[in-house]
Amino acid sequence: MRDLATRIFLVRHADVENPNRVLYGHLPGFELSALGRAQAAALGEKLSAENVRLIVHSPLSRAAETASIINRGLQHPVPMDVDSELREADFSRYLQGVPFWQIPIRRPLWLVHKARRGILPGDEAIEDLGGRVLKVVRRIAREHPDETIVIVSHADPIQAAWILLDGRAHNEREMYRNAVDKAGMLRIELEGEKPVSWQYIAPPAVAKPATAAA
Repeated sequence: MRDLATRIFLVRHADVENPNRVLYGHLPGFELSALGRAQAAALGEKLSAENVRLIVHSPLSRAAETASIINRGLQHPVPMDVDSELREADFSRYLQGVPFWQIPIRRPLWLVHKARRGILPGDEAIEDLGGRVLKVVRRIAREHPDETIVIVSHADPIQAAWILLDGRAHNEREMYRNAVDKAGMLRIELEGEKPVSWQYIAPPAVAKPATAAA
């Protein structure tokens, strides 16, 4: 008897409206930009032929909005669920609200975080960060065998999960060597709860709306 097969699309949320270019982390009020909404709609169209049966997303609004727009683009809307394990990296709570270029000055512990994740209070090692995403992937595979599921999360958790899948070194260089762009995704094939193949799919090419030109 063959092992059960499940396909999971692990999606990074789409582009976010962020005119002041701050690190938004877990802050409320950061919704998708016009470009992000177009990206999410294109993802829904792309995934409409995949017979998606469920969408699970991070509790943060940008992930929830991405998930909702994807769902509207499917041939038949599917149930949606929230899982807190898909949240943004916990260390971003320390960084959030600060413009990117000011982070080394105003958030000096960022340098320790970059040197070695997981040694500061409230930080997560790569194994823990990616591990919580893969825990959701395995649970979904167990609960929805032979189905196609969409999971929407954030850059660092997805990139950490990719490191764990590949068996790469747990360091900062590897975190960004294979970057998942906004609205990009990993397609993961599983037999039972075991990932057997995974492939990066770049974001859909969409025209940049006029309101996103700045």
